[in-house]
Amino acid sequence: MRITAKTGWAGALLAAALLLPGCGSVPTGQPGGTTTEPAPVTSAQAETDASAATSPTTTKAAATKSAVTKSAAKPSSRSEPALVVAKGAKGEKVRDLQVRLRQLDWFAGSITGTYGSSTVKAVKGFQARRDLKKTGQVDATTWTQLTKRTKTPTKDERHNVLRAGPALYQQGSSGDKVRELQARLKQVGWFSGSVTGTYAAATVSSVRGFQGKRDIPVTGQVDARTWVRLVAMTRTPSDDAKLDRTPKPSAKGLDKRCLTGRAICISKGSNSLTWVVDGKPKLKMDVRFGAVGTPTREGSFAISRKERTWTSTIYHSKMPYSMFFSGGQAVHYSSDFAARGYAGASHGCVNVRNLAGIASLFSQARAGDKVIVYH
Repeated sequence: MRITAKTGWAGALLAAALLLPGCGSVPTGQPGGTTTEPAPVTSAQAETDASAATSPTTTKAAATKSAVTKSAAKPSSRSEPALVVAKGAKGEKVRDLQVRLRQLDWFAGSITGTYGSSTVKAVKGFQARRDLKKTGQVDATTWTQLTKRTKTPTKDERHNVLRAGPALYQQGSSGDKVRELQARLKQVGWFSGSVTGTYAAATVSSVRGFQGKRDIPVTGQVDARTWVRLVAMTRTPSDDAKLDRTPKPSAKGLDKRCLTGRAICISKGSNSLTWVVDGKPKLKMDVRFGAVGTPTREGSFAISRKERTWTSTIYHSKMPYSMFFSGGQAVHYSSDFAARGYAGASHGCVNVRNLAGIASLFSQARAGDKVIVYH
């Protein structure tokens, strides 16, 4: 950008901020490299080597040259590590690989035992996240990194056999644990009624829906697998949530920068967003942030632009009600957050799962309003 009297340094800084990568902008480049293959051995070279090895008149220098030629022609084992599982393979090892990748949400769908394009893509994703060479094939290093983060798959898991475990909670159950179940289902959008503490038909229907979306036997009863998956996707419900009370937003604990003017106050510590006007909280919502490799930036920012409908130019995912505050990073509604909860993460943006809430905030907030992101 050319700095003129009109733009000034403030304009230059804004232009620089807009180039920062985030959920909705295209990064300026990607790291990469090339691999040089060793030169092949020609038939003439092979004959020369053979002659040098058998002729009594071969000089010491010729023998040395032959050895150097052979060394240069033979690929180094370091450049091409041995593969544990390779593209095109079939069998139990591939099934094991696919289940482990699915445990980490890199592979979706049925376990096939065939190392096809979807498995290659999943392996590349895992390798990229772990700063490994993105080959799409599993060498010893990739396999070690994968196995230490996963549990050994069962035979049923490797062959797509789903068996329901004993019911922990089912129709007719009641009490605090059922309240917690209903409150957690509410967080991921599967339960919309009142939190009653009684496991009735509405709760059965909600549990069945949750199970059906996650390759869990659809019984309407909560077994250990269902409960573990639900807990992983949600946070521990507050007493207000379990008693179906809607607490009024409070200024307690908010960063002091949020207490003057108009501010979207975002706390990483409590995973919450609070809309504050002149020190008075008006709205509070759950949020989630970027993953380890794509963190949400912290600091004091301002809304630079608003887009009611927006699609990420990097990830091609929809970002409704986007309010950009730092380059490509924005506060926006996330259908993935609504569906999967805290089991997922953004690419740096601040995700909101309350559709009505983000629509209300979008209508109230203006360009220039503060956005404070803190831990």
